[in-house]
Amino acid sequence: MCIAQRVKDESLAVVCVPTSYQARQLIIDHNLPLGNLDTHPILDCTIDGADEIETGTLTCIKGGGGCLTQEKIVASCSKQLIIVADGEKEVSNLGEKWKKGVPIEVIPMAYKPIQQKIETKYGGEAILRMSADKAGPLVTDNGNFLLDWVFPNVKYCWSSVHNYLKLIPGVVETGLFIDMTNECLVGDAQGNVRSLLKTVQSIEL
Repeated sequence: MCIAQRVKDESLAVVCVPTSYQARQLIIDHNLPLGNLDTHPILDCTIDGADEIETGTLTCIKGGGGCLTQEKIVASCSKQLIIVADGEKEVSNLGEKWKKGVPIEVIPMAYKPIQQKIETKYGGEAILRMSADKAGPLVTDNGNFLLDWVFPNVKYCWSSVHNYLKLIPGVVETGLFIDMTNECLVGDAQGNVRSLLKTVQSIEL
C-alpha cells in the first residue's frame, strides 16, 4: 500500500477514514491511523476508483464493489474527490463500456416495487444482485440489497435520473456520482497518467 510506505518513509501525519469493511481492514493491516466521520467530519481528500467515467462532466458510475453509499458519504465530506482509474473506464457517455448498470442500494422489503418503478419509468432491467459466495442476494455493509439497473442505450440527463431514483421510497443511494469529482487520474499499461478535469457542467432538467 503506497500510502503506508509514504507514511513510513516521510513521517506523514494522516488519518484514514474507510468507505467499506475491506478498506477498514487494509488500514488496520498497514498500521495506519484509523478515523471516522464522528471524529473527522470534514476531510481533506477522498481518493477512490470508479467503474466508468464520463469525460467532460466527470460523472461517474460507482458501486461495482457494493459500497456506493459509504463511498458517497465520505466523498461528500471531503474538500475534493480524486478518482484514479485506467483508461478503459473513460467514455463519452455512461454505459459505453460498463454493461453491468447503475448500482442502486435499496431497503430489502422494497426491492420488488422499486424494480418495477425503475423499469416502468426508464426501461431496461433492474437486476437484484446475488451473492457470489452464498445463496441469496448480496447484502451491503449497511444490511441492504443492491439493484443493478442495466439501462437502455439512451442519452440521459443523469442529474434528473438520480433525483427521480432518490425520491422512490426505499431507495437509499445511487451509484451515480454527479458534480462530486474534482479530478480524474487516468493511467495506461505503459505507466502514463493523464489528468482529466471537468469541462462541461452537468445540467438538470
